[in-house]
Amino acid sequence: MARIPDAELERLKSEVSVLRLVEASGMKLARRGKDWVACCPFHAEDTASLVVTPEKNLFHCFGCNAGGGPLDWVMKRQGVSFRHAVELLREGLPLAADAGEPAAPIKHSTVRRLAPPVSLDADERALLNQVVDYYHETLKQSPEALAYLQARGLVHGELVDRFKLGYANRTLGLRLPEKTRKAGAELRARLERIGIYRESGHEHFNGSLVVPVFDEGGNVTGLYGRKLRDDLRPGTPKHLYLPGPHKGVWNLAGISAGGGEVILTEALIDAMAFWCAGFRNVTACYGTNGFTEDHLALFRRAGIERVLLAFDRDAAGERGAGELSARLRKEGFGTYRIAFPKGMDAAEYALKVTPAGKSLGMLIRKAEWLGEGQGPEREADASLPRSGETAPPELVAPPEAAKEKSRFEDGGLEPPPVPLPAAVLPPAPSLVLEAEVMGEEVVLRFEARRWRVRGLSKNLAAGVLKVNLLVAGTETFHVDTLDLYAARARALFVQQAAAELHVREEVLKTELGRVLLKLEQMQDETIRAALEPQVPAGPAMDEAARDAALALLRAPDLLGRILADLDACGMVGEATNKLTAYLAATSRKLDRPLAVVVQSSSAAGKSSLMDAVLAMMPPEEMVRFSAMTGQSLFYMGETNLKHRVLAIAEEEGASRAAYALKLLQSEGELTIASTGSDANGNLVTQTYRVEGPTSLFMTTTAIDVDEELMNRCLVLSVDEGREQTRAIHQRQRERRTLAGLAAKTQRDNVQDMHRNAQRLIRPLAVVNPYADRLTFLDDRTRTRRDHEKYLGLIDVVALLHQHQRPVKTLSIGERQIEYVEATLADIAAANRLAHEVLGRSLDELPPQTRRLLAVIQAMVRGQAETHGIAPGEVRFGRADIRRHAGLSDTQCRLHLDRLTTLEFLLIHRGRRGQSFEYELLFDGDVAEEAPHLPGLIDVDMLCSEAMASASRGETPRNAGPSRGQRGPMAGDARSAETAAKPDPATDSGDSPEVPPESHPLRVNGHAGSYRQGHVIPSPLAASA
Repeated sequence: MARIPDAELERLKSEVSVLRLVEASGMKLARRGKDWVACCPFHAEDTASLVVTPEKNLFHCFGCNAGGGPLDWVMKRQGVSFRHAVELLREGLPLAADAGEPAAPIKHSTVRRLAPPVSLDADERALLNQVVDYYHETLKQSPEALAYLQARGLVHGELVDRFKLGYANRTLGLRLPEKTRKAGAELRARLERIGIYRESGHEHFNGSLVVPVFDEGGNVTGLYGRKLRDDLRPGTPKHLYLPGPHKGVWNLAGISAGGGEVILTEALIDAMAFWCAGFRNVTACYGTNGFTEDHLALFRRAGIERVLLAFDRDAAGERGAGELSARLRKEGFGTYRIAFPKGMDAAEYALKVTPAGKSLGMLIRKAEWLGEGQGPEREADASLPRSGETAPPELVAPPEAAKEKSRFEDGGLEPPPVPLPAAVLPPAPSLVLEAEVMGEEVVLRFEARRWRVRGLSKNLAAGVLKVNLLVAGTETFHVDTLDLYAARARALFVQQAAAELHVREEVLKTELGRVLLKLEQMQDETIRAALEPQVPAGPAMDEAARDAALALLRAPDLLGRILADLDACGMVGEATNKLTAYLAATSRKLDRPLAVVVQSSSAAGKSSLMDAVLAMMPPEEMVRFSAMTGQSLFYMGETNLKHRVLAIAEEEGASRAAYALKLLQSEGELTIASTGSDANGNLVTQTYRVEGPTSLFMTTTAIDVDEELMNRCLVLSVDEGREQTRAIHQRQRERRTLAGLAAKTQRDNVQDMHRNAQRLIRPLAVVNPYADRLTFLDDRTRTRRDHEKYLGLIDVVALLHQHQRPVKTLSIGERQIEYVEATLADIAAANRLAHEVLGRSLDELPPQTRRLLAVIQAMVRGQAETHGIAPGEVRFGRADIRRHAGLSDTQCRLHLDRLTTLEFLLIHRGRRGQSFEYELLFDGDVAEEAPHLPGLIDVDMLCSEAMASASRGETPRNAGPSRGQRGPMAGDARSAETAAKPDPATDSGDSPEVPPESHPLRVNGHAGSYRQGHVIPSPLAASA
């Protein structure tokens, strides 16, 4: 139910006299002091017990205890409801008792005392028109409805009457005959058929602002209702329409006079916001999917060529605008998108960014073309609105402005600009007014006066222009701080400045207007620059540096050069890790970059590996953090991580941000909805978005890392062997020598060369012509992500060699896509790295734990041979393991717990008072030095297939090689299930079959990633 405002109730209680109501009821009153008394009409009595107190405007009966004010008297005397009583008092109807009226009050009156607003014999069209007329009159007398329009910024002298806006406050039923009477039942049934009433008997648009839609003949074809209150019960719809399909189009006259262009909003409230701002060629859909055939027919009939979609800037609005744009373009219309700030609609924007005519006009001028290619020019016409309508009342010049206009004409100055409709809105005016910018000051000069502005740079929101303004003559000046958008503040400034400078107000007012427009221009440029993505510019690259970088990128042995340069920069050994990390950082330029986690014990050198690789990446394409909070990534700049390396010093410092990191790697972007405050202090939901893709680089000392994060990354294990330690010690000593000092200068030069080379690598697409013939392990679900990493390795190797390959172009419509092709050498290099990196990551044991297993196995075998017993009879403790492995007790515990959990070891003792004793259950060969990834196709096979197809001059296919098809692959370490699907042309009986049980190393029921009996060449043995 529409709530009656408290102010209206108080008005009725104070203005309507209870004494006059009692007299109108035919009661005989007698004066008793300040009060009046009469026999109570609500019960039988002979002595007067009803007392009326005019001073308090109340009545009270001491016999039946009835009492109250004017509303209570009407309710009890007329037998009506509270709402009905309010309407009776509003109408001021005579409330005298009828001739035969009983003395006792009527319990419930069935005869309406209010005149019905509709004809009992009207047809359905006339009935709907009459209801709209009644709603319209109700709105004009309803303070709450007028206050709602004021709050939504819909303030215009012609809006309510032009479009017959109405308000349904549940008073319609009070004026209809009771439903218990025949006429009342029939009338309600007809109102139910046209949608005004529901089957439940309730008024459909109760509590709503009602906006009718008219046809060419002025008849109502549809109604839209918007609830005035937002504190409704959950599930109560705020937007209502008549039942059935939507009919008609709002604002027919404005569309027909739009000059070939129309603004199309999502809702009628938004359309009215445009109309009130002076843009008359506007109409609305019935929601995001509410564009009807009536709209389409009218657009064609009115000669519309361009449609400006002003849908809400939320997910539904963006989706609806995109779908409708595609539909309109198929129908031959040019479509543009009016882009509001995120989360805002037209009505909210017009209300917050004032003046609405200027702010909306700016968005209209900047509407984005939604079609393909370059949008057509929208011609600007400086003529008056084509609709022929006069300017709205608030835009009509007041008497002072009229006088000022005549002075403009007399003085030869330009008159103030006139707001024009969207179809003919000209570009923003360009002022021929020079501004001197000196730090935080802006100085503008007019003949003998100087205007100085301070604080302009702080105004980064459209609609706010609060500055410190000084105007000075030769010897006098006036200074004040004010918001230049506040007309009252401007008028006061001009008045006081005119008195100080002894200059006419009209002159200063003209100059202040030009200052305001110039500052607006400067503010727009500042806001535009602030909203543009801030991409740090790299240092200038001279010709010599560019030539050196290109020489590196064109080196035949590029991967070998990278490893040599990393070694020269102080990174000893770790060939596979260095090259993989370098490629992963370079993959930031791909659409699906690689991620790296360097895992090792403390002080093993994982941070040195990260620092050495990142030192060769451009600083402007890298973001480094020591730690991150849980939601820190969500609030970074929208493009601050796009195609950059995100380096985190230690995984533990980013543990709370693990969820965001996983999403960033999988989805390529982050979005979060957060609660904030708007300009008025109200809580609103704001959406933050961070674009990817991003290459992640982390280090960790933990053995157990979040599995979901780890399987998205390449896991690198630092060499913790004794030989590597000796090499590091040797390099540390060399740094203290004279040769080490010279090497430091050389290191800086090498790093600068690599940074420049990285800047020259373009983010091209990569096409792999051999992709459909590649193979990969498929015996576990995790390989779905590892396969993507393998393909990513191939892509980044190809991308790195782009300056050694022809750059090709693919045309798709009007779009040109540049790409490079991967070669067999790229696949070979990726295979070598995949065996080393992915072979280890697919193993169930971390590399450090597997190394300890090898130490334990060697120790057990040695003791078994010494004592002449079986290896299964040897027992050993943690102290034995620490002596042989050289580990701390903490590290030893961690690795032994994992080996025990996976049943590589068995605990025999360890209860209270007893030390731990272990038995080795593992009976296989660790083969630590030979990591292997089963299932990769041999590059020689791809090469032989390519040569065979080339010799035939056909499209490459799997030609039958001289040896068996499965032979060139990792045959002894690859199951039949993971083999590539054979080509029918090569699937002959001559090909040797691989037995199903020829799976890589299986121990304790698990498949390892280390094959036996073979030595895999080092990844550095050859490079692409």
